[in-house]
Amino acid sequence: MVENLTTDVLVIGAGPAGSMTAKWAAKSGARVLLLEKRQEVGSPVRCGEGMSKDWLKEVGIVPSSRWINVEVEGARIFSPSEQVLEINEKHAGNEVGYVVERDAFDKQLAIDAANAGAELMLKTAATGVLKENGKVVGVKAKRFGEPFEIRAPVTIAADGFESQVGRWAGIPTNIAMKDMDSCLQYRMTNVDCDVRYCDFYLGSVAPGGYVWIFPKAEGLANVGIGVQLSQIHDMAAARTYLDAWIAKHPGYSKGKTIDVVGGGVSISPPLKQTAGDGIMVVGDAARMIDPLTGGGIANGCIAGKICGEVAAQAAAAKTPTREFFQAYEKGWRARFEEKLYRNWLAKEKLCTLSDATFDKVVDALQGVKLQKLSVHNILKAVHEKYPDVTREFESFL
Repeated sequence: MVENLTTDVLVIGAGPAGSMTAKWAAKSGARVLLLEKRQEVGSPVRCGEGMSKDWLKEVGIVPSSRWINVEVEGARIFSPSEQVLEINEKHAGNEVGYVVERDAFDKQLAIDAANAGAELMLKTAATGVLKENGKVVGVKAKRFGEPFEIRAPVTIAADGFESQVGRWAGIPTNIAMKDMDSCLQYRMTNVDCDVRYCDFYLGSVAPGGYVWIFPKAEGLANVGIGVQLSQIHDMAAARTYLDAWIAKHPGYSKGKTIDVVGGGVSISPPLKQTAGDGIMVVGDAARMIDPLTGGGIANGCIAGKICGEVAAQAAAAKTPTREFFQAYEKGWRARFEEKLYRNWLAKEKLCTLSDATFDKVVDALQGVKLQKLSVHNILKAVHEKYPDVTREFESFL
């Protein structure tokens, strides 16, 4: 029989946001317990494995060859007619910089959390929340099938896109079909990828999303697709579109698939509420994924640092209230909420564009020196050449 436990800060989910929260809560002096329902941190991988790198130092991550496959020069964006726009890594957004082994990356963050003092329990799933007088005071859990309870003044829901802990706690986490992508990715060998670039293909090849190629090594790449659920007829559509794209590109149709991963990704605005009495929600569970790119590692880790520090302060002060947790709400929202919301609005418009319009956008950007790759800067550049294209986007200009 598993004994009931107590701790200061309880984190549910050992993905990047959860491990980062646990690390910084422990570094700030709290007793921390980090739960992971799977038997191994980081596996199975459900990610394109591309990410930027300028934020790593901010949260205390040291780049390592143990989890970095390739450092790319930038991104290439292909219009439906396959006109190419090259963007250097500095300006290419939060998907470009490193292509990583995501399971090794996640394991390193869990190691960092453990080294900071957090305890990690694998094969341990939360099955419900414990409440007293309307406040969350821990969770019901199962470990190797045996039920037990864990009590903590501060509980953190870092349980990913399909988060249940936040919902059990009473935080609204509903998501609309138009704010979800169905994703599928093959790891392919014997392909003609260019290790200098992450590639993105736009338009009807991936309704409401894009096809991506993230090079892992010479001849080895992640080839994936995200399609908007509201624009497809069945869950098999992602595979149909991806296979069709591969068949039309000889450099990939000759390749061999050695791994397949799939799943859902939120492309929604962030949650309006990410804290309640006794609980905070972080990372994918809080919809901190960029609605344009589907990337969420950086945002989850940055918010995790803020969340961990606030959690430790609340536990020490014995004030784990929604009011106290406003320091977390204000902290992460000041950092990137506006960008997420603006990118969600842009995504809503972009999903309605025709292939001809996408071609005009990429054409208008040829030779333009963008200081920063933002929706606003892109639209300004397009407006110069094709003002008709930007008419629907006037609120962004």
